Amino acid sequence: MAMGGAGGGGHVRGRRRARKRPLSEINVTPLVDVMLVLLIIFMISAPLLTTGVEVELPKTEASSVETTTEPVTVSIKQDGEIFVGESQVQWEELVLRVAQEGGAGAREKPVFVRADGRAPYQAVARVMARLSSEGFTKLNLITDTAPTPGEG
Repeated sequence: MAMGGAGGGGHVRGRRRARKRPLSEINVTPLVDVMLVLLIIFMISAPLLTTGVEVELPKTEASSVETTTEPVTVSIKQDGEIFVGESQVQWEELVLRVAQEGGAGAREKPVFVRADGRAPYQAVARVMARLSSEGFTKLNLITDTAPTPGEG
């Protein structure tokens, strides 16, 4: 086996190797692909994160409420159990837990009351009256929008 001949595959002496220059441009195509996938994932999962306690909301024809601050959510289940966020609270702890959940300036933040449509009216009224009497002024009763006639 002869070394250094004019056979194929060897290094040719007279030829200079091309210098490797640092790559000055970043290929953004994979970055955009990853960001679009993450955007889609967050768009799909975000609505699922807002409802912690499963209640069947009553249907109304009211329009949606626009808010810029993060609201405190109080949910009332069919049997009258009260939840602040996703944790169940006793009647005596209601105001304290809503204030804790709202943080600084909690009485100025909107409070969304999500009550099951089959929950007793008395339970909903008691919760709203208690929060109102304790200084929570921005109380919102959350409902589903009823389908308009002609919708399926």
